Amino acid sequence: MSRDANPTPAARLAALREAMREHAIDAWWLPSSDPHNSEYLPAHWAGRAWLSGFDGSVGTLVVTREAAGLWVDSRYWVQAEEQLAGSGIALMKLQPGQADAPMRWLAERLGEGATLGFDADVVSLANACRLEEHLAPAGIRLRGDRDLLDVIWPDRPALPEAPLYAHPAAYLDETRGERLARVRSAMTEQGTDWHLISTLDDIAWLTQLRGADVAFNPVFLAHLLVDRETATLFVAPGKLGDDLAEALAADGIEVADYADWQRRLGELPSDARVLLDPARLTLGTRQALPEGVTPVEAFQPSTLAKGRKSDADLAHVREVMEEDGAALCAFFAWLEAALARGETVTELTVDEKLTAARAARPGFVSRSFATIAAFNANGALPHYHATPQAHATIEGDGLLLIDSGGQYYGGTTDITRVVPVGTLSEAQREDYTRVLKGTIALSRAHFPRGIPSPQLDAIARAPLWASGRDYGHGTGHGVGYFLNVHEGPQVIAWYAPPAPHTAMQPGMITSIEPGVYRPGQWGIRIENLAANRPAAESAFGDFLRFETLTLCPIDTRPINVALLDPAEADWLDAYHAEVRSRLAPRLEGDALAWLEGDALAWLEARTAPLERG
Repeated sequence: MSRDANPTPAARLAALREAMREHAIDAWWLPSSDPHNSEYLPAHWAGRAWLSGFDGSVGTLVVTREAAGLWVDSRYWVQAEEQLAGSGIALMKLQPGQADAPMRWLAERLGEGATLGFDADVVSLANACRLEEHLAPAGIRLRGDRDLLDVIWPDRPALPEAPLYAHPAAYLDETRGERLARVRSAMTEQGTDWHLISTLDDIAWLTQLRGADVAFNPVFLAHLLVDRETATLFVAPGKLGDDLAEALAADGIEVADYADWQRRLGELPSDARVLLDPARLTLGTRQALPEGVTPVEAFQPSTLAKGRKSDADLAHVREVMEEDGAALCAFFAWLEAALARGETVTELTVDEKLTAARAARPGFVSRSFATIAAFNANGALPHYHATPQAHATIEGDGLLLIDSGGQYYGGTTDITRVVPVGTLSEAQREDYTRVLKGTIALSRAHFPRGIPSPQLDAIARAPLWASGRDYGHGTGHGVGYFLNVHEGPQVIAWYAPPAPHTAMQPGMITSIEPGVYRPGQWGIRIENLAANRPAAESAFGDFLRFETLTLCPIDTRPINVALLDPAEADWLDAYHAEVRSRLAPRLEGDALAWLEGDALAWLEARTAPLERG
């Protein structure tokens, strides 16, 4: 088969169906996943995007002999509808709390005796169990022994080869040994001899190594096998230098070939008790274990430990927020000056200049995700991404939404701000102010330690609900420490299951990002990162509060001040006073003059107290 044999999604879909017939498969399940249950994928495992043409980060593609559907949530409905046009794949609008919808769709369409195929190496054990629960009663068989993408994808990208490096010691306050000891303590509590870890951010955190195998996230492809005394890191040959290998060995971590993961699991003692997390391990990994092994299913202990940042971690994050805030001030000063001069500024220009401003700051490594610069109607697409072929020029009247972030050695940032351009309508001002009220409401909240994080969602939505507004995405996600910009275990979303591991604990960093989206018109989202910190002691138990970490002015020009109550206005003024005091010293001098904007003057203007009626 030549490289151009299947140049379009429709042709690729036809090739998949032919492969399905050849392998006696009636339906194919293709999630957005890899052997590590990652959100952001190396190109080798971006099969759903390659086959469908839809390049959003989340979605499940299901193909039968006669039909095909792609399930995505509301963040991607407009994008998916455009990108799926002519592919033969139907857009299936996934509603909150209905993650099993594609499984129910299959159960209704496949008859008894049919076979659903998938690659067991990219389907989590938890999802495989749910597939079994939905399909087995209908007499549908599951088969995960073959990856049909290998059959129809002749120029499939190879695995990434970026070298690994150590997270600089200046940003660490404990050793690898201490982190592994935490894992072994959990293993002892569970009565297990071994622990299997495949999630990349957990492995990077435990080994204190970083890489560049996944865009924007400083992680690397690896598996980790931990026993009571030692550990084995499975990573591709050539990615780990001798010095790092020696440092790992000194901490009791041997190195093995990434390709040997499942073979080595097959050599475990048949009477072993193995700790594994079904949501964070694939079915293929589970099937590699010998018969007789006792799997002990529990939440992965390193995920919670990683999510709870230490005081030293938070100190580094605060410094990073000052550097990131200084970069943002320089960028916004340039943006306003460029627009005032009548220069041509596009959504692509925004990304270019903002990335350059961050790159000038010490400790910057990369963006933490693809910048979302979205003007007017494009802002109504929560995960919009401008391209050279399709982007808007910032001109006329409207709202410019900018969602961006950076990876620094001392932390990961994620921030959304909205800039008014020209004259705004009263409807835009009210939407903006309602969103701001939601951001402030959750930012000011105190809550019991251990409360399930999904239960906090209503606090941010209440000011929007009160006026009949809402948004289709979650309000908050965890954020890593120079790791993934989306990190568990906590998530602030009413439709997320309130499981014990979602409990809010001190040190967690979470985004607060309510929004309003009007298709074809505009979108508004105001996002800060906040850390869980102890609140004042109470006779009713331990309480937490949010410390706002992000340092960047929230534009006051679009605010309808009449809609803010005095406490909300006081919060905003206090926040701006802190932003001004902490960023001003980093903006003095000529270091940022190349951006052709007076960043310090911009900061002072944008942090001025509200003019109240």
